[in-house]
Amino acid sequence: MRHAGRWTLEDRFASPWHYLPVEVPPGSAGLRVELDYDRSSGAVLDLGCFAPGGFRGWSGSSRESFVIARDAATPGYLPGELEAGTWQVMIGVHRVPPDGVAYRLAAQTVTDAARLGPPPSAPAPPAPRDRPPRRALPARVRVPGRRWLAGDLHTHTVHSDGVLTVSELAVLAVGRGLDFLAVTDHNTVSHHAELAAASRRYGITLLPGQEVTTDGGHAGALGDVGWIDFREEPDAWLDATEAAGGLLSVNHPFAGPVSWTRPMRRRPPLLEVWHWSWLDPRWTLPLSWWLAWDPAAIPVGGSDWHQEGSDAPPGRPTTWVECEGDEPADVLDGLRAGRVAISAERDGPVLLRHDDALVAVGADGLTLAGPQGPCARVRGDQAVLPGPDGPYRLLDPAGAALALCR
Repeated sequence: MRHAGRWTLEDRFASPWHYLPVEVPPGSAGLRVELDYDRSSGAVLDLGCFAPGGFRGWSGSSRESFVIARDAATPGYLPGELEAGTWQVMIGVHRVPPDGVAYRLAAQTVTDAARLGPPPSAPAPPAPRDRPPRRALPARVRVPGRRWLAGDLHTHTVHSDGVLTVSELAVLAVGRGLDFLAVTDHNTVSHHAELAAASRRYGITLLPGQEVTTDGGHAGALGDVGWIDFREEPDAWLDATEAAGGLLSVNHPFAGPVSWTRPMRRRPPLLEVWHWSWLDPRWTLPLSWWLAWDPAAIPVGGSDWHQEGSDAPPGRPTTWVECEGDEPADVLDGLRAGRVAISAERDGPVLLRHDDALVAVGADGLTLAGPQGPCARVRGDQAVLPGPDGPYRLLDPAGAALALCR
């Protein structure tokens, strides 16, 4: 089965997404799709797939082909039985030059999936022999059993545009001393099936996530909430995430061409205030965006890890969540309750909220800044400071933020 044509700017104006039908006959064991177009023109086309029963995968512009079979699929796509009927290959017309872009698409179905050669699974790396000791931060004494866990709420794998497998990412995060990690691949949930086994193997809590990704902004849907349809409006993302017991975050709201521009009737509970794109921690732009968007939003941080050299490593910044256990649900509960702090580094200074007080850890000599600016000098390795309504930051002598909390 073949399709060919030219996508134009008018196609993009009509809709970001277009569909090419592919007939899958009864008895099919595998489907292979290949998209070909000239990238040198500046065109960017995204690739995805829907079966008659719904979503089967998305790879954006990271891939030009995919395979789906019963027991295996290209990362980003969901393995399983191939339903007979009309499937839709989805093309995201992301960027089109003035003269348009010619494309060719070929689809093949087979009764023997081995003929398609789905990519073999990469062998899981061994668990690290040593890991940094867990950092013991003071939890609220009136709630026994709680402890602060170090994590990152924004990372990517080979299931979208990252370079590491789920297992490799888990090993990296463990080596950096993290206790939990949200794996938030773009517009897909194919990675979710691998998280539980990797969590057990490497001793880290892997939180299911999806970065709902559009031209007008990205949002992190956290929790085992199923696939969130990025073609809908952001209010629908929020409704679907909450209905399934998860949490939605507006990701990197100020980040050049991927800044948030989408209107919403109500605000999501989380906001990625600290992202690697906070290029100069002396800037107060993150605070101004947060306070203008929704002062009640719970601030979180994310590295947006894809590969070495492109973003920040996992845990830079570190999101701390005070949890009653170490299951994904415990992390979500802590986030939902706002028991959150953010530090530039996992082993750096931390500022914690304890009811109406603040606790600064590892911050001797730093300056505490509140809504009105600098307000106190931190004395000692663990200092208790008054803390009415925030936000608050720990600043170094140059005015750079090293820690943040509400």
